[in-house]
This record gives sequence, structure tokens and C-alpha cells, in this order.
Amino acid sequence: MKTFALATAVAIAAVLAGCASKPTLYYTLAEAAPAMAAAPTPLGAPLYIEMLPLAMPERLARPQLVVKQPGDANAQVEVLEQHRWASSFENELRDALASGVAARLGAFDATKGGRQNAQPAWRIAVQVRQFDAIEGARVEAGFGWTLRRSDAALTTACQLSLSEPVGSGIDAVAQGARRLTANAAAAIARSVAAAQANPSAPCAT
Repeated sequence: MKTFALATAVAIAAVLAGCASKPTLYYTLAEAAPAMAAAPTPLGAPLYIEMLPLAMPERLARPQLVVKQPGDANAQVEVLEQHRWASSFENELRDALASGVAARLGAFDATKGGRQNAQPAWRIAVQVRQFDAIEGARVEAGFGWTLRRSDAALTTACQLSLSEPVGSGIDAVAQGARRLTANAAAAIARSVAAAQANPSAPCAT
């Protein structure tokens, strides 16, 4: 009788262990060590950038990773409950772009404040047209953005499409999205530097 009771208890414990939910994994788009530009010289005017709230498709505006399966002809996507960004995707992407652009320009990131009104800033408005992750294949994205100094009326418009190959597994997808975001930050930084040198020139990425 005792042997039967012990076996039953072990079986129940095994079932409960199998039913236990998997832990939720969190990912970030922030670069571990973004390319740093030389800091502005003390004699030069400080450079400020301000990343405005992103515009993006509603299906992406969530904390969960959204992926497609390779070769899926049904245009279906998976919303992964156990694989999430550290914050909502739009906030995660905005923070990563702002810090990446500021680091590459040696600029101050005034996205969340810290700039007096008298100090001009380059305001960057980004539209995310596409950000698709295909597990085991690639992450691809399309961006559009405008640049305008807060003390000027002239606006520069830019567009960019990027693709980053990824291996199998969701970790690889997240790392690919991180690399793609770093490349987007580098392109935006180049466009700000070009607009600063010649505000009337076409966008340079």
C-alpha cells in the first residue's frame, strides 16, 4: 500500500512539473557598446538630439516578440508570450535608436528631458513601416524619418530598408533585431551629421 501511495505521489509530481509554465525570457534592443564619437569640444556648442515617439503598425506595438515561420504562405504571425522585449516594442526601439544616435554623434540625448528651451536640438521623427522577424532566416525592416532643428523650419526626409540574417531559435531572432537596430541608429546618425553640415542637402544615410 505504501509503495502504491509513493508511486502515485511521484506520478502526480511529474505531471505537475510537466504542467508548470515555462519562464518568460526578456530581450533588449540596446547595444552593449555602441560606437562612440568623440565628445563635443568645450569651445563648440553642445549637440542635442531628441527622438520623438515612434509611429508603427499596431501589430508591433506590444511587448511580445512577433515572428513568422519561414516558407509560411498564409501570412500568419506568432505572438510569443514567453519571449518579450524588456518594455513595449515601440519604447524599446525608441530608446535604442536614441542612445545609439547620440553615442555615434557625441551628442546629448534629450529624448526624455534634460535640455533647456534655449538650446536647439535635432528632432527625429521615425516611422517604422515594417519590422518582420522570420525565424531561421532574417529580420527585415523599413524605416522613414524626418529631421528638423528645433530652431529652424527646414525638414529633411529619409528612408531606409534593412535586412539582417539570423539563425534558428528566438535568441538568434532577438540578436538579429538588435544588430538591425544598431545599423538603423548608425544611418540616422549619418543623416543628422550631414544635415548639420548642409541643412538643404538631400538625406544622406
